[in-house]
Amino acid sequence: MVSKNQKPPKRKMKKIRAKKKKKTRLTPLIEKGDIFQDISGAKSTSLFLGKYTMREAGVVLRRRNFYKEAKKRGLWPIDFELDSSQYPPLQRLVIYHKEKSPKNVIVDLKIREGTFKEKKDFPLDITRSKFLVLEWLTLQNPLLKFEEQRTPLPGQAHPGLSLGKKVVDLFSYVARLNKDQGLIAYPAYFHNALLFSRYFHFISPVKKAEVEEIRKTFKKITFKELAWIVHSECLRDREGKVYQWEAEEMLLPVDKKLDGYFDSKQYKNEVKKARLKMKFSVDRDCVEKKMGTT
Repeated sequence: MVSKNQKPPKRKMKKIRAKKKKKTRLTPLIEKGDIFQDISGAKSTSLFLGKYTMREAGVVLRRRNFYKEAKKRGLWPIDFELDSSQYPPLQRLVIYHKEKSPKNVIVDLKIREGTFKEKKDFPLDITRSKFLVLEWLTLQNPLLKFEEQRTPLPGQAHPGLSLGKKVVDLFSYVARLNKDQGLIAYPAYFHNALLFSRYFHFISPVKKAEVEEIRKTFKKITFKELAWIVHSECLRDREGKVYQWEAEEMLLPVDKKLDGYFDSKQYKNEVKKARLKMKFSVDRDCVEKKMGTT
């Protein structure tokens, strides 16, 4: 009890602290502890790139609209298979339509993280930088077949998905997420180099000059026909020798400084100088013999 002259005891007031605003995360991660483990350096074989669970890989594919595009094409449901038998560094990720079978392959990707090999006359020192390296990439619709009116490009078993830009954006996103400096790709075929050149740059200005000179010399030849002429070894160089396609690195930079180099006068001038030394021609007898056209 409290007497009249006695002041009631003061109640301790709890300090109301303003709630701190949560910082927004720029990563695509959901419940970090559940689906993300950063174990850099660990020789993991169950995680994509040694860091990401397949659940998180699925989250990224969904958020970058791959699932939406697959459903549009009737390629649903899908299944994954991660082969890490050569990891580190190489992994193979295959995405199937329904069952895991070679006839149901939608995406066949061979990928690794790697460093930039020092190149002669390359002005930037990025040998310690990390890159996401696409060793092999197949994108196809296993539900479609080629017909007389729709013939394949070299190496194609099924028509493509027409998702080139979206796939490049997806890998660029993964590279930024993984804090890599960019993407490196090895175009297995000449036509791959032409397609990749919309987004990637040849590290070698001489190689870029080679591809540019061939395409611009034969502007009147269709993309597909030129692809087969090169693949069939019916192209000749300045000396009359058979031109054979040899893959070289192409780079899509995430780093602005690196991106700026490929737009520099130095790089462009090297391309121009190299092109002046090149000349290509088509061996029509070879074309008639190997491709049945003139």
